[in-house]
Amino acid sequence: MREYVVNRPDEKAMEQALLENPGNAAGAVLRLAWQAGLLRDEIQRLTWEQVDFLDRCLVLPDRKVPIGQELADWLQVLRDGRDQSQETVVLSDRDKRPLTPQSISRLARLALNKQGQTDVRLIDLRHDFVLRQLEEHDWQYVSRITGVEAAGLNVHFAGHLEEKKISTRIHREESARIDEFALWKLLRTEGTSPAGIALWLTWQAGLRLEEIVALTWEQIQGDCLRLPRREVLLTSGTQQVLEELTAREGRRGYVLTAPRSGLPYDRTRLSKLARAALIRAGLDDLTLRDLRVDYALRSGGAGQILSQVRRQGWTTRNEVRSLLNVSQAVAYHRLKQLVNRGQLTQVGARYYLPGTVVPPNSQEAALVKYLEREGFAYRQDVARLLGIDAGQCRPLLRRMLARGTLIQDRQRYILSSRKDMAAASLLEAKTHEV
Repeated sequence: MREYVVNRPDEKAMEQALLENPGNAAGAVLRLAWQAGLLRDEIQRLTWEQVDFLDRCLVLPDRKVPIGQELADWLQVLRDGRDQSQETVVLSDRDKRPLTPQSISRLARLALNKQGQTDVRLIDLRHDFVLRQLEEHDWQYVSRITGVEAAGLNVHFAGHLEEKKISTRIHREESARIDEFALWKLLRTEGTSPAGIALWLTWQAGLRLEEIVALTWEQIQGDCLRLPRREVLLTSGTQQVLEELTAREGRRGYVLTAPRSGLPYDRTRLSKLARAALIRAGLDDLTLRDLRVDYALRSGGAGQILSQVRRQGWTTRNEVRSLLNVSQAVAYHRLKQLVNRGQLTQVGARYYLPGTVVPPNSQEAALVKYLEREGFAYRQDVARLLGIDAGQCRPLLRRMLARGTLIQDRQRYILSSRKDMAAASLLEAKTHEV
């Protein structure tokens, strides 16, 4: 396998090259490759219709590329000086006709050689753009504007960064919030493409990737999808997109097959296609797992969880895992989504209905107010006040004792600000005992 070489250009040399090519074809090629990361074919085919001066971006077939003010201003000046009938951005200086790919490479080569950048190729200007973006932005954003898949970013560019690694994992403190409008728009755009079908079956039917790649037309019977271990009712939208796929390709064998081999899609390949579609749509932080979790909540999982909480008073992740027959990770994400939607309140490892317990961020204030009124409290009093189990009070009481907010006398908890009053009360109590 040929080594993927990246020769980064010298910034000052590039600035000098742009200065010496203010409004010619070479200047256009260098700017679009270095300042927007375009490939040679994209430079050749770029039209003024694809240049959005209002939003300052280049609208390519597979992505939108934001451009800086400097490049936007340069393109505007170039546009203003052109015959309005000429649609192609990069034209020959001599006959004002579109350039061939070879001519574009030659112009770049001559301009770079003049600045002593003999080892730098046209593609290296795009590579340098990718690396500069990775130094400032997260991988999802860079993948979206460059069209380079996450794996490619890691394999080809990570070694040129200080961290030497590009993390492609999505780490969140909260469960994903799904922009349904953007997701529906993406589904309409993708239609019956492999990525579109995968997204439909994940979000609207809750299928896993291994189920999607193994899915056959025989398993789809009207509005019902019959899997080995369960049956899934299909939504009208999912039925419609499958009917469109049937009209185009027929109903033979597997639902999704690779165009060249005719074999079922590889799970990894289909995952990459779906992930790339999400990134292009600006849904960088969504994964297929997020879509499955959302489906489960919409299709009955949430109702089962809430019914259990109403019946029992609370639930835990392990109980939800057993209730829905899912993994601990999926159970956690489902509970988190219900918390984010305000349908559950989490206190430690337990989940309660809102209004039945005091939320964690209000517990200390509620206890202080109670102690100011009552003078002292036992742990059972604190549990009744907060609506939780006595054992769950320990972390709160320990924190308040460590900070000095509370003092403890045997089993009683007292505000430290009422220490003197508490001491007098205790002395009086002991006197009565004598």
